[in-house]
Amino acid sequence: MRFMIIVKASQDSEAGVLPSEELMTAMGNFNEELAKAGILIDCDGLQPSSKGARVRFSGDKRTVIDGPFAETKELIAGYWLWQVKSKQEAIEWVKRCPNPMPGSDAEIEIRQVYEAEDFGACHRQT
Repeated sequence: MRFMIIVKASQDSEAGVLPSEELMTAMGNFNEELAKAGILIDCDGLQPSSKGARVRFSGDKRTVIDGPFAETKELIAGYWLWQVKSKQEAIEWVKRCPNPMPGSDAEIEIRQVYEAEDFGACHRQT
């Protein structure tokens, strides 16, 4: 099972404040553990939403909205993509993660990724 592990943004991450050297080292060590365990597929941090855009769809119309976006709690600061046996295994790994936003409350969301077989035979590629 694949899971996307989503690190929620904070006011600091949205302001472009980079993690401390101490946090970068701790996260590097954690990522190394994930890689050694064979579950890490990908991971990265995201630039602040001020450098991003959204495209809103309304029927055939497309509207581009440039960042920054107001609701920090709804934004993503980074992610991991993991291959694990269960949601519980993903939870156990997240509980071992260094606090991604030291000095403030942080939240990491765990979401299972759809696989081709979740959509049935008509969506499988041959």
